[in-house]
Amino acid sequence: MALDVSHAQEPGDMIEIQRAGYSHWALYIGNGYVIHLTGDGALKDAISGVFGSTGSVASVIAIVKKEKVKAVANDDKWSVHNHLDNEYETKSPDVIVKEAKKLVGQKIPYNLLTFNCEHFVTNLRYGIPDCRQNNGRDRVVLM
Repeated sequence: MALDVSHAQEPGDMIEIQRAGYSHWALYIGNGYVIHLTGDGALKDAISGVFGSTGSVASVIAIVKKEKVKAVANDDKWSVHNHLDNEYETKSPDVIVKEAKKLVGQKIPYNLLTFNCEHFVTNLRYGIPDCRQNNGRDRVVLM
């Protein structure tokens, strides 16, 4: 169930949006807005697991955007998911939001395995890019 943004989120929280087959991640900055790493069709293809002819995951350029969480989530379920708070020290909310806002509009290389939207938000929150949803996806067997 989607949470009401006006009552449940705090600036600096990580928002997990449950898409079909994967999760999209964004960083809540207040007043119903999130900052997230997104892109065009090429990025969506990379997320869906499109592989290049060499068997490696395609790398594309993504852009950092500030948008309303409801617009980003659309009809997908979403929730606060600060799942690494017990493993890493969390930066202060003011620092997290300030650093995130500085990145809005910047183009950043995106790679499904090495730097995706989850890496992006964990790097902002903890100073460490981490992704737990791609476990095992880097082990591709070509026949």
